[in-house]
Amino acid sequence: MVHVTIEQTDLAARRLDLAGARGFDAPGAGPARRDAIAELTRDWLGQVWTQALDGKPTEGIALASVGSLARGDAGPLSDVDLVLLHYGRSLSGDDLRGLADRVWYPVWDAGVKLDHAVRTVNQCRTVASGDLAAAVGLLDLQCVAGDPEVVAAAKSTVSHDWRANARRRLPQLVDSLKARHARHGELAQSLEPDLKEAHGGLRDMTVLGALVAAWLTDRPHVGVDEAHQRLLDVRDAVHVVTGRGRDRLTREDHDAVAALLGHTDSDELMTVVADAGRTIAYALDGTVRRAGQSQRARTLRVGPRRPQLNPLGFGMFEHDGEVVLGPRSTLSTDPLLPLRAAVVAARSNLPIAPTTLANLAGQAPTLQEPWPQIARDLFADLLATGPGLIAVWEGLDQAGIIERWLPEWAAVRSRPQRSAVHRHTVDRHLIETVVLAGGLVRSVTRADLLLLAALLHDIGKIRGSRDHSATGAPLARTIATRLGYPVADVEIVTTLVREHLTLIDLATRRDHQDASTVTAARAAVGGSREVFDLLVALTEADASAAGPAAWTDWRATLLSQLADAARKGWEEGTVPPPAETATVDEDDLRAVAAGDPRVVIRPQGGSYRIDVFDRDRLGLFADTAGLLAAYGLVVRTAILRTIDGVAANEWHVESPSGEPPHEERIVRGLERLAQGDRAPLGLLERRRQFAARPSAEAETGSPGQARALVVPHASEEATVIEVRAQDRPGLLHELGMGFAKAGLSVRSAHIATYAGQTLDTFYVTEFGSRLLSPAKVAQTVAMVIDTCDGTAP
Repeated sequence: MVHVTIEQTDLAARRLDLAGARGFDAPGAGPARRDAIAELTRDWLGQVWTQALDGKPTEGIALASVGSLARGDAGPLSDVDLVLLHYGRSLSGDDLRGLADRVWYPVWDAGVKLDHAVRTVNQCRTVASGDLAAAVGLLDLQCVAGDPEVVAAAKSTVSHDWRANARRRLPQLVDSLKARHARHGELAQSLEPDLKEAHGGLRDMTVLGALVAAWLTDRPHVGVDEAHQRLLDVRDAVHVVTGRGRDRLTREDHDAVAALLGHTDSDELMTVVADAGRTIAYALDGTVRRAGQSQRARTLRVGPRRPQLNPLGFGMFEHDGEVVLGPRSTLSTDPLLPLRAAVVAARSNLPIAPTTLANLAGQAPTLQEPWPQIARDLFADLLATGPGLIAVWEGLDQAGIIERWLPEWAAVRSRPQRSAVHRHTVDRHLIETVVLAGGLVRSVTRADLLLLAALLHDIGKIRGSRDHSATGAPLARTIATRLGYPVADVEIVTTLVREHLTLIDLATRRDHQDASTVTAARAAVGGSREVFDLLVALTEADASAAGPAAWTDWRATLLSQLADAARKGWEEGTVPPPAETATVDEDDLRAVAAGDPRVVIRPQGGSYRIDVFDRDRLGLFADTAGLLAAYGLVVRTAILRTIDGVAANEWHVESPSGEPPHEERIVRGLERLAQGDRAPLGLLERRRQFAARPSAEAETGSPGQARALVVPHASEEATVIEVRAQDRPGLLHELGMGFAKAGLSVRSAHIATYAGQTLDTFYVTEFGSRLLSPAKVAQTVAMVIDTCDGTAP
């Protein structure tokens, strides 16, 4: 018990002394300190109350607290929020005013900032019904002195109304949250955070309590309660260091607060603060979502109701605005399931349900290292999902899944950046860069390498690093190797990370017309035009993600001028390697000669290789691509060849439904299509309609119009057209139909999808195996672009 006497009028100084500096960072010191401050304050207020009454009876009258004192988490210099409660019949108006003055003035004289009110129980109810902030505050009402029954009556009445009116108040609460967060920003992403009002701050913990009080949902406790205590410790340290009861942690106080809390340096402090803010923000967002689910269930349910599960693919379903595992999921045996769930969720712009995340983190097997190609492709698909990636990545990170994939991520997680041009922590900046790089994928041949380099370009910003590019390059090499990329691709990613600042430095500090500048720019990428295009795109995405100060019109112009100067004399694009020599065995030849297509399917670790042998004919490519899409298969890569009039086509596909492809079904479909029966393609239109569409928020990071490039001198026997576009169900079928309608034969093709972007190369000829005329080339390019963009007639 902390004993005080009423003569000790400087309560603010006493509370600050009680906080002290000795042992401030000792284990358990924070909660003990706050308990002592609350006890001191309540004891002192009790004596003020006794003196103010001067021996008069207290029945029906009480002094109550709300806010931090009521919750027991007040800091050394926190405000005191008091309510003088009564039934309205115990004292006259003059007596009430006199009693209030005898309580309020000693508090002011004690140097404590006071918020006060005098209310009846009914007035509390009225105020709470019309003032959302007052309603939330009154839910914490606690008796300090006087008649506890009047406090219990007021709290019970307000709590009952809060529960009864949850349907009306929840939307108001959500709107209030959005407005406050818009004003004060993300606590985790600020170097001068408002520890109370920002998203992820102390006020959000109060809202969590209010949501629970509505009996709509429970809230997470594991991790969240610890994060709350850490923020309270930082808030207490700010009070002690500044001698003021403020909630903003300013730069000038970082070092002193860090020292008081026992941190190695201010970066460690800000990492802890950001981490705590992220944990609380994630918990709040999920709890608000679940409260809405509970409310909708109460409103709509009439008798028993089965969950509504909408299939999303890969055994995942949408349920009430979240992605959940299906009842027949292969969780305990499928190490790819966390990747698949993430891709589906980010593409759909939906969060993964917390229970599903916990199950994925705790039960899914660990991926083998190096990763198989299917895992690598899924990871690239995840990075290519655009703005939906941000929230899904945060959920995966909160669940610990990201560090299972990328152990190096722990060193940059929540790490602050003190450069004036940066607006995010290191890890958030990396994700923002990935999203913006998604808008530049059409300018490069390897979207997957661009996005991976964007994810890793600042991975070297770790404690003790002086040159994060040099530090990050070997880390990027290790990660890319673990992900299973071929050696050549690993070296490209390593180069991009090592040189990601080179072009902007050259652009802003050197003469673009000087030959040595161009030489330096080309030397940074080893003379590779492909890598240079990747580095230009990474440079732009990095600067754009950093913030307006890093990506001005002036800097954009300088980078563009440097890139133009360096590209002079460089051929655009790369000629695809010639198809490997293929043979058709006698069984296949006999089947095709008899007029029967032959299909061979081989499982390949989560994906399938489908070899299709058939008589070459106009439209065979379109029919095969359409049939595979109609059967729900996703083409990853394909090689199309013609050997002595026999089409020998190799397709590598995935099956999001989990159902393996069937040889006989594909054979029957091809036979019917060859006879002019289009019924096997009936499911294709349905799949197009239900394919995930970009949300309105997805304009950021959108790559824009498709590109079709004629590759000059790539072949003496065919016109070579390279296509870069957003992949979608049936796109290859549509392109094939476009070629067929134009009377063009696809002699061979190399189909590849990197991070959701097609990089398809078609060798096409006119009737009689003639090269396309210039006019026909122009028409074909226009047709390809219109088809990819969905504007073809």
